[in-house]
Amino acid sequence: MSDTPIGLRDKTCSPCSGKGPPLKGDSLKPYTDSLPAGWRIVEEHHLAKTFTFKNFKTALEFTNAVGAVAEAEGHHPVIELTWGRVTIATWTHKIDGLSENDFILAAKIDGIAAG
Repeated sequence: MSDTPIGLRDKTCSPCSGKGPPLKGDSLKPYTDSLPAGWRIVEEHHLAKTFTFKNFKTALEFTNAVGAVAEAEGHHPVIELTWGRVTIATWTHKIDGLSENDFILAAKIDGIAAG
C-alpha cells in the first residue's frame, strides 16, 4: 500500500549520476506535498527530522534500523544519535542538493518509526 500520493515508500533509490540539477522551486512541489509529517526542507538543500524515543536503547535500535535501510537503498543520511533522540539529515551529495532519493529515504525512515 502506498503511503503518499506519489508512493515514495514503494520506490527504490536509484544511483545518482551527478549530472542533473537538484530539485528546487516548483520541481519540489510534488515531493513537498508527499513529505511525511515532521520533515523539513532546509534551504531547498536537505531534509531534516528529529525523532524522539523513551530512552537511549530505543533510539539506538531505530538508528541501526535506519542504517540498514540506508545501506539497502545505497543512500546514506547524516544520523545524529543522543539519549532519546535521533536527528536525520539527507541530501544527495553528488548534486549537493535534493533528489527524489532523499524523499524516498525519508518515507522509508518514517515507516521504521511507525513500526
